Amino acid sequence: MDASFVPEGTQHYYYIYIMMAQRRNAVLLSMPKNMLETSEAERQARGRRLCTIAASRRSQIILYAIAALLSLIGLADAIYLTVEHLTGETASCVVTAGCAEVLGSKYATIGKVPLALLGALAYFTAFSLATLAAFGYRRTAIFLMLLIQAMFAVTLWLLLVQASVLHAFCDYCLLSAVLTCLLTGTVFAAHFLLPRDLEANGVST
Repeated sequence: MDASFVPEGTQHYYYIYIMMAQRRNAVLLSMPKNMLETSEAERQARGRRLCTIAASRRSQIILYAIAALLSLIGLADAIYLTVEHLTGETASCVVTAGCAEVLGSKYATIGKVPLALLGALAYFTAFSLATLAAFGYRRTAIFLMLLIQAMFAVTLWLLLVQASVLHAFCDYCLLSAVLTCLLTGTVFAAHFLLPRDLEANGVST
């Protein structure tokens, strides 16, 4: 070992470094070949898992973006019905003929508050939570799940009222029901896509 190029006073540390490097190489050479191959296989497997998680994360972002878009459409529908109610107008149906009966019934309000206004608040909250979830805030995804479940339960109840009590359907209520069902499916798909893989591999979303 030629240490002539090493600055004076540091040769001792240079020799220690050389000895440590030689000892490390000796350890590697003494390891069974199958152990080295196993270690390499584990690294490759972990790399594949991380790639899968990254692809799943992209799918999550897309699903939450779709949920935000659906929420915006529902928000527009609910705001329209709220304005019609507050101005004393009755929204006209295109597909069905029961808008007047449904929107003018006692089930369209809670006290003096139009149900459409509560729907607008729910859709706005869903839009906000879905947007935050798309940017990786996992706690908001949990709140979004709870909100969507509540919206889905209310939607089922309103459909039951229209079918069995009022015997009439409203175009805008049916649109809201379809949007809520789509939201439920989208949010559930995004929520259960990969949380276990992420936690197991220590990847933050």
